[in-house]
Amino acid sequence: MNGAKKRLLVIVNPYATTVSDRLKNLVVYALQGRFEVEVEATESQDHATEIGRDAQDGGYDLALAFGGDGTINEVVNGLAGTEIPVTFLPGGNTNVVCRTLGIPNDVVDATEHLLSLADDFNPRKIDLGLVDDRYFVFSCGAGIDATVVKRVDKNPKLKSTAGPWYYSWAALSGYYRNYLRNPVKIEATVGERVETGITALAQNSDPFTYFAKQPIHVCEDIAIDDGHLAMILLQRANQLDMLNVVPRLLTKKLSAYKHGQVIHFDEMLEAELKSVSTDESGEVRPFPVQVDGDYIGEFDQVRLKAAPGALTIIA
Repeated sequence: MNGAKKRLLVIVNPYATTVSDRLKNLVVYALQGRFEVEVEATESQDHATEIGRDAQDGGYDLALAFGGDGTINEVVNGLAGTEIPVTFLPGGNTNVVCRTLGIPNDVVDATEHLLSLADDFNPRKIDLGLVDDRYFVFSCGAGIDATVVKRVDKNPKLKSTAGPWYYSWAALSGYYRNYLRNPVKIEATVGERVETGITALAQNSDPFTYFAKQPIHVCEDIAIDDGHLAMILLQRANQLDMLNVVPRLLTKKLSAYKHGQVIHFDEMLEAELKSVSTDESGEVRPFPVQVDGDYIGEFDQVRLKAAPGALTIIA
C-alpha cells in the first residue's frame, strides 16, 4: 500500500459471544499489517456509543465495530451523521448487519475481507432508521419480538449457548404469557392512515433477522439505501394466526407480508406508534421495544423515522 497507513479505531466488545482475548489479539495483529490500529474495549452498556462520539475528534480514517449487532448499533449511534466511515467484524450470535452488507460471517474471512479494502477504500452512504432519538441499522420492533428480546437479554449465557433455540423457547413462553389474552394494543399512524394491532415490525433492510442460517423475511421491497423504511403491523395473535404466520417467516414460498392479519406500510418515511390499552386503574399500558435485536425499554409512544444516507460505511 502506497503512502501512510490509514488510522483505524477498533471498538471491540470483549463480552460478545464469539470474541475472546486470543481472537481479538489475532485480529488486531493482522490489521496492523495494513492499518495504524488503536483499540478501545467496551466496559458497559452504551460505552461503544461514547467511544464513537469521542472518535469524531480523533483524526481516524475508519472505525471498526467488532462484536454483535448490539455493539454495532451502539457504535453507529456514536458515528451516525459524521463523515467517519464505519466497518464491521462479526462477533455475535446472529450478525445481521455483517451478513446484510455481504461481510463474511466468519471473523477470519471477514478480517481478510477488510484487509483487501485497505487498497480499495471507497466509502458509501447507507440509510438508518430512528426510533425517537435512537438509530437502528436493520430493524425495530414493538410487541411480540421485543418481548422475546427482553427475555433473552436477561440470560446472556443461554443466549450464547442455545442461540436460536433459546429464542424459540422465549417466543413461545412470551406469547402465551403476554399475547394470547389481552395484549397491549398499538395504534400505528402513518400519514393519514391509522391502524391498530399488537406488534409492529419496522425494517431498514432485508432480512429482518436470521434463525441460525435461515434468513427471516418480514417486509418486502426494502433496501438499506433506498431512503425509506418498511413496516408491518400484526393485527391479532390468536393461536390459528400464529400457526399460519410463523411458517411464512421461514420460507420464501409463503409470505408473512401477505397474511390476512398483517397490514403493511411501504416506502415509509415516518410513523407514530402509541399504546391504546389501559390497566384497571386507567393507566396506559406500555409496550416493549427492541432495536437491532437489543431491548431498550417499555414506552407509551414512539416515533419512527427514516434517516437516508445517515451512515458512511466501508464494506
